Formats: sequence, C-alpha cells, structure tokens
Amino acid sequence: MVEDIVGCKWSLSVMRLVRHGVHRPGAMQKAVEGLSTKVLNERLRKLLRFGIVDKQSFPEVPPRVEYRLTEFGLQFSSLLDDVDRLQGWMDTRKS
Repeated sequence: MVEDIVGCKWSLSVMRLVRHGVHRPGAMQKAVEGLSTKVLNERLRKLLRFGIVDKQSFPEVPPRVEYRLTEFGLQFSSLLDDVDRLQGWMDTRKS
C-alpha cells in the first residue's frame, strides 16, 4: 500500500489537497494542472480503498461529494511530512 501511494505523484497530490482543505473533486482538478477527471477518480477510489480518505455524499441537486482524511490518513500524511523534511535536509547537504 505504501509503495502504491508514495510511488504515485497524483495520489500524493490529492492527499495534500485534502489535507489543506480542498475537499471537492472539481476543486482538486482545478488546483492541479494536468490532473484529469479519470485519474482523479481512480486516485480517490484507491485512497478510499486503503482507508486514507472518507467520502461524504450530500443529497442535493446537483449531487455534492466531499473527501476528508481519516485518522489513518492524517497519520500517514504526517509520515510523508517527515519524508519531505528528510529530503529537504538531504538537498541542503548536496549544495
């Protein structure tokens, strides 16, 4: 699961968006250049399957759907933050 998520730039992008308050698919797609509807939907299904996000559907017309990180998703995101910090540290040492 970790390799599947970490190895996919789109999954990481979607997780970061949700974590930073972008909860609706349309807003996610607008926020990331090159992210197609098909790829976004595939990544959201994957994140749902792994228990990283929850999906909430609202009984409205037109239908509205929002995604939020689960408790596990928040923990997983904090690990990714640690990896980002480590990468930054490594990058500064190369200079």
